[in-house]
Amino acid sequence: MTDSSRSPYRPTRRGGRRPAVQQGPKDPARRAAYDVLRAVETRDAYSNLLLPPTLRERGLSGRDAALATELTYGTLRRQGTYDAILDACVDRSIRSVDAEVLPVLRLGAHQLLSTSIPPHAAVSATIDLARKVIGHHRSRFANAVLRKVSARGLDEWLAVVAPDRGDDVVGNLAVMHSHPRWVVQALAEALGEDPADGLAETERLLAAHNERPLVTLVAKPGRAAVADLVEEGASPARYSPYAAYLPEGDPGLLRPVRQGRAGVQDEASQLVALALTRVPVEGPDTRWLDMCAGPGGKAALLGGLAGQRGGRLLAAEVQPARAGLVANAVQRSVRDAARVVVADSTAPAWRDGAFDRVLVDVPCTGLGALRRRPESRWRRTAGTAAELGPLQRSLMGRALDAARPGGVVAYVTCSPHLAETRGVVTAVLAGRDDAELVDAAPHLPEVPDSGSGPFAQFWPHRHGTDAMFLALVRKR
Repeated sequence: MTDSSRSPYRPTRRGGRRPAVQQGPKDPARRAAYDVLRAVETRDAYSNLLLPPTLRERGLSGRDAALATELTYGTLRRQGTYDAILDACVDRSIRSVDAEVLPVLRLGAHQLLSTSIPPHAAVSATIDLARKVIGHHRSRFANAVLRKVSARGLDEWLAVVAPDRGDDVVGNLAVMHSHPRWVVQALAEALGEDPADGLAETERLLAAHNERPLVTLVAKPGRAAVADLVEEGASPARYSPYAAYLPEGDPGLLRPVRQGRAGVQDEASQLVALALTRVPVEGPDTRWLDMCAGPGGKAALLGGLAGQRGGRLLAAEVQPARAGLVANAVQRSVRDAARVVVADSTAPAWRDGAFDRVLVDVPCTGLGALRRRPESRWRRTAGTAAELGPLQRSLMGRALDAARPGGVVAYVTCSPHLAETRGVVTAVLAGRDDAELVDAAPHLPEVPDSGSGPFAQFWPHRHGTDAMFLALVRKR
């Protein structure tokens, strides 16, 4: 079961056909959602990585799995909106609420405000859960708060708690679309919009972050074809020649995925790797490097393509656990062309000028993947991008060092934040005379609106992909 699964509990306004709701002493769907939300809060877990195995381990399928999926992702996506509403319903402040109680309140708010579950059933089932996970005394508090929440619909609450758009458009959008204020500002800047003009496109982007993304599959080159995925119920993707969309279900149940011949990878993530392989290089083209390879999606794609061309890929990852994921992803690549090493790419063991093509997908704020990892918006701060800047610039510089004269580097980040994208590339190139930008657009012919100028920038609301950034640089 994945975030894209069809569900009778899909978000909706009040009204319409109301599905039956499981009540009583056993409610595995709500308990699974609560446990994942607590792990996200206390262990910095990622919901998209934790929920699928939780559902499998607990034997949840069908309606139970659909409900757990909707409650988990829906609650995380709208957490900022719900917190603003809950704050108006708590006598003191939401900051005073115990950490164990908050997920219960948020789960209840989501059911009351964004699903078609009847209000009395939503409150009753949530309080039954509360008695089990936070105890009888605190469940009475949760009951009182949720009954206040149930007094209004979502639109009515937003009219109460959201700042007036004419006075504070950034604050209004932050509450309306459940994003921290600083994220709204950073995204507006990346889109080139001024708050004085209303932020119309920024609002479309924020709304896209709260929609269910399709699960995008990748057929690993030389091991599977898109036709194999179509046979399993997927449909060919819009852009990448290796991608297919899975409309519903658990991708882990598909035979090509189980066999390691295909995987799950966003379409923009595939395209930025493909663009690197399309830039002409003079001379040999047999040594490729992926400097920050975990968890291995781009490495699997590059490894297959390198093998088909008679080349080899070195995939480096500093964290041993993530290096293991890379090894699984590239296993049995064409001609076994990919080798994985645990290495710190800021102080690498390889010699300078050794590679024909280099991919550096740097650690970042993750603001480009908020559809798939909604909790990321609540974990970062306005200073996170500045804190990551030195590492990003160091890795970019090392990537240029690793490329031979005439070779090509792809600087990639899953964030549109200007400090992490153009800011890094511009700063690094300003201090070097041995590198020049290559226009990315000709190497992404499938996406005519991938960006203006030399860079490529994908967007959820424009392309239906994660907000991946790409800069191509040639070593002189």
